[in-house]
Amino acid sequence: MSFSVSESVKAIKPYEAGKPLSEVEREYGITNAVKLASNENPFGCSPKVADAVLSQMPEMNRYPEPVPFTLCQKLAEKYHVEMENLVIGNGSDDIIALLAHGFLDPGQEAVMPLPSFLMYEICVKTAKGVPVMVPLKDYSTNLDGLAKAVTPETKLVFVTNPFNPTGAWITKDEFLRFADQLPDNVLIVVDEAYIEFVRDDSVYNSLAEPMADPRIVTIRTFSKAYGLAGFRIGYGVMDKGVAEILNRIRQPFNVNSLAQVAARVALEDTNFLSKTISETHRGIDFLTRKFTDAGFEVVPTQANFLMVNVKTGSRDVCEKMLGKGVVVRSLASYGYDTFLRINAGTDQENQVCVDALISVTGK
Repeated sequence: MSFSVSESVKAIKPYEAGKPLSEVEREYGITNAVKLASNENPFGCSPKVADAVLSQMPEMNRYPEPVPFTLCQKLAEKYHVEMENLVIGNGSDDIIALLAHGFLDPGQEAVMPLPSFLMYEICVKTAKGVPVMVPLKDYSTNLDGLAKAVTPETKLVFVTNPFNPTGAWITKDEFLRFADQLPDNVLIVVDEAYIEFVRDDSVYNSLAEPMADPRIVTIRTFSKAYGLAGFRIGYGVMDKGVAEILNRIRQPFNVNSLAQVAARVALEDTNFLSKTISETHRGIDFLTRKFTDAGFEVVPTQANFLMVNVKTGSRDVCEKMLGKGVVVRSLASYGYDTFLRINAGTDQENQVCVDALISVTGK
């Protein structure tokens, strides 16, 4: 029996997720592996989350709140917006998919950097839209190129700040000049998955002045700084009219009860968040110093990860590092054949990673 498959789906390049530690250890016959490949929080999550999640277990025979009231209330207070400006998703990629399906008719365009988070392209194609790719410029988003790529068929423009996988950033002045070039009917989707790690005050933060521009849709996640990657929860802040469309088409119980309570408690624990950020900054500085001293090129970053030029085939280096129990990300699939992406870990993990990279490259 043969089935007719959508041509737009046939054209999709599958998303390659980072392997979980258990799979890596099983495949390579190693123990106590160090994983610095997926930009996760190496410090776990707020210790208050476990108690809150356990307290929710007796209610797991009930459906979750379709709209997490308390979480939305706290987010609205934090960013000085209305609850109607919020959409909660099963990870931030859920919000991306909702935007594509809510605002793209077949053949309409979404402009995005190349390379960038693959889910932008996947979501646009599954919505029968056309992704328009604009190559980076010196590891950074080519804002002028994105603006020039906009046509009457463009409905969405994706901007990631700080940028993954390079760690590059967009300043407020750069963003405002860029936004001024775009038509009023184009939504500007600003993905700020790593915004909590930013140190430079000049970096554009779309929620510093929320709702100043109704075209801007902010996407954020609890996966990184808050350490809730396994719970799968993110959120979007946007104009009420945009939020109404997304809430109209999203699944009625798209975020499970445990994720809702975990996010609420994590948001309240500002001490854990502050510690995560300060320890991450210390780790980034340590890795930058050690890699630079070893003769590697390190691209400046405002995120919780580094892009490192090892000056040889990065796929081969990754394989060799796996043999030493260290998992990092080759950026060959992004077109950077000699680069690795390495996120900051604990002090011990960072030292193990440095030792392994120097060992396998003969530095």
